[in-house]
Amino acid sequence: EAEEKKKIINKTKIKNNEAIINAQRVPITTKYAMAICRFIKAKKIDYAISELELVLQKRKALPMRGEFAHKRTVKGIASGSGKYPQVATEHFIKLLKSLASNAIVNEIEEPIIVEAMSNFASRPMGRFGRWQRKRTHVKLTAKSKLNKEKKK
Repeated sequence: EAEEKKKIINKTKIKNNEAIINAQRVPITTKYAMAICRFIKAKKIDYAISELELVLQKRKALPMRGEFAHKRTVKGIASGSGKYPQVATEHFIKLLKSLASNAIVNEIEEPIIVEAMSNFASRPMGRFGRWQRKRTHVKLTAKSKLNKEKKK
């Protein structure tokens, strides 16, 4: 009877083949978020974080489409048209670190950012309806590099 009472329920962990981050209403400009998404897509998470840290240090300009001036880096070398968005870059580094930890939990080997997407969010009014705040939804998805190679 004791053995019947101590039935061991074998819980098998459902293995996800991707890690996902959904950030709702992040207080960053959608224009910068879209540029960062284009910049980090199809890169390894660690490499994307290191590249964004270079943007924070103003050593590498974030490439942006449209009429933006060519930026000079610290050493005086032109790195193409772009900007150095500080606030948006800091938020994306936090999101990428969270994505990396999700990939570790889901046991994904060599995760690569497959999907990076940003959309306009509802924009709340500032004090007295005088300003409209900036808000953006961000979705990042990472999959294993090894799975990609097996499919080919």
